[in-house]
Amino acid sequence: MSPDELTERLSGPGRAALIVQAAEAGIAEAEAVYGQMLLDGTEVARDERAAFGWFMRAAAQDHLMALNMVGRCYDLGQGVAVDKVRAAACFRVAAERGLVEAMYNHATLLALGEGVPQDKAAALAWLERAAAQGYAKAVNFVGSFREDGWACPRDLDAAAECYARAAAGGDFRGMFNHARMLAAAGDLDGAVMWLERAGAAGNAPFVAKAAEWLARSDAPRLRTDGLAALRRGAGC
Repeated sequence: MSPDELTERLSGPGRAALIVQAAEAGIAEAEAVYGQMLLDGTEVARDERAAFGWFMRAAAQDHLMALNMVGRCYDLGQGVAVDKVRAAACFRVAAERGLVEAMYNHATLLALGEGVPQDKAAALAWLERAAAQGYAKAVNFVGSFREDGWACPRDLDAAAECYARAAAGGDFRGMFNHARMLAAAGDLDGAVMWLERAGAAGNAPFVAKAAEWLARSDAPRLRTDGLAALRRGAGC
């Protein structure tokens, strides 16, 4: 099959069947993609146990994103029992080999002390490596370190800059944090705009938590317009 024919097949109605065929033939990229499809229930029935198995097969072929996803399954208990130690080991190996998503996940466990001894300085170092490559979730987390003074001097200006970058990069938590900083600086119009965007981009647990925070805000407009914008963005 030529590259053009393959591209056409992958964008057409037979995409799922082609991916399954390639995965069963032992192609690592297809194994990883099929695992993600099974995990998400995209174009196939959701099956977390089977997803974990396909991620394991791809990871055994040195597929870094699949190794990261094996870590995620261990971290969250998707298709396998929760095992933070194994999750941390998977993330560390993939991070050391340059995968930014794994850098972020490894840093998260280091920051929380889950599966590894807590080490916020090491967590920040990994986050900064991922952030330097433009990974928006890591940029947002660096902002949290700067805002709270974890393993570094507290610097609200640096935190605000990180949140703005993360928001522009599409991270919904970054959008929310950017909105907080804008509101604190007196730019309520900007805050409301970013809250709507955060609601549109965020998942349901995030929206619920953000709504609780806004409902307790000392700023009347955040409790009204901000909350309404978040919910409008989320379609609720």
